[in-house]
Amino acid sequence: MIRAKTAVFAALAAFAFSGAAKAQTAPPLQLPQLDAHWQTTFVDQFHPAFRSPYQGQNSLNHGARGDETFDATLYLGAKLWPGAEAWINPELDQGFGLSNTLGLAGFPSGEAYKVGKAHLYYRTQRLFLRQTVNLSGARHAVDPDLNVMAGQAADHRLVFTVGKFSVADVFDASAVAHDPRNDFMNWSIVDAGTFDYAADAWGYTPGAAVELYWKPWAARLALMDLSNVPNSTRWDTHFGQMQLIAELERDWTVKDLAGSVRLTGYVSRGRMGKFSDAIAEAALTHQPANIAAVRRYASRPGLSLLVDQQLTADIAAFARGGWADPHYESYEFADIDRTLAVGVSVKGGAWGRADHTLGAALAINHIGGAHQAFLNAGGLGILVGDGKLPHPGDERDLELYYKVPAGKFAAVSFDYQLSDNPGYNRDRGPVSILGLRLHFQR
Repeated sequence: MIRAKTAVFAALAAFAFSGAAKAQTAPPLQLPQLDAHWQTTFVDQFHPAFRSPYQGQNSLNHGARGDETFDATLYLGAKLWPGAEAWINPELDQGFGLSNTLGLAGFPSGEAYKVGKAHLYYRTQRLFLRQTVNLSGARHAVDPDLNVMAGQAADHRLVFTVGKFSVADVFDASAVAHDPRNDFMNWSIVDAGTFDYAADAWGYTPGAAVELYWKPWAARLALMDLSNVPNSTRWDTHFGQMQLIAELERDWTVKDLAGSVRLTGYVSRGRMGKFSDAIAEAALTHQPANIAAVRRYASRPGLSLLVDQQLTADIAAFARGGWADPHYESYEFADIDRTLAVGVSVKGGAWGRADHTLGAALAINHIGGAHQAFLNAGGLGILVGDGKLPHPGDERDLELYYKVPAGKFAAVSFDYQLSDNPGYNRDRGPVSILGLRLHFQR
């Protein structure tokens, strides 16, 4: 926090120095344009006791339980030269997801990292440079926002990003369901559940991305670093394990109602385990299936489709479908091989509360036969693993939220989620999850 305050004071000093320089007869000293924003989010979730004849190492605890998370982030940016922005995001984190972020393939809080701590700790989540090259076409104003400086962008432009950032900053970005601090929170609703994007345990990683905007089309390509081992807190420092991501977007407007479609594909190249190998190894050793024991250098592809559509001035809808290779373990994100999610966001104008938002979404997540057999053999995934899975079924996650403003810079959200067949297990659940989210942003 001291470093963050120092950076803000430095920004104010720079502005003051710039103004003083203009008063001199000598040519003014050109200093970088600086910008600063902040956010803080608190999430508290609780579930009552639910049916569970057994549970394993990665199960959602069947007893009544509540957990909370907190984070506070600074967004400090500098415009270095025309079109170039440098950003750093220092962050303080604290808390735990339910059952230490385990037990559900569609985990109920995008604010819960895979690393939980009882005390505040510091992370530099993003540190990147973005260069925008305006090519041609009409220009429109860009309003300042988190990691975005005020300026102008042409309809036809190139955007380069290099450094440490989140793949989700660039890809699979729905206007309805993509921000767990402001809209839905379930992992398989805010992103395609099968989008096993490169990331450390907090969701960030080094890499580079290029975007081409040619209205009404956009194309994106990125090369990102994978973790040193699946679901790790550390990157592969030699970039020997990596992920290639590509996306094609088409935008449209019908009677002033905006819509878009995004097709996103990826290929992960790294040391990963094949489920059939782990099952065969378990049969020989008479031990629970251990995916780490059979990891070999291999590829895992995935594909997803996202459609956003504004239906009226107050109602917007989204639909996502995704597939990932069901023969290999998920590397970074969630234990999901096929997914379908649909939902709507409704502004409260219809009931006289135009600044309120109601959201409703359903995700259906599936794993392949080899994946089911692996879990039944005692295998553990990134998020799930009940020790056995004699009666598998699709996990179905319903989410409802209602967001209310609390002053100019704050909002309170009430969230309800229902998970049927948690962890793909028809022997357990269903489980209801109640949530409260407090979010401040400026």
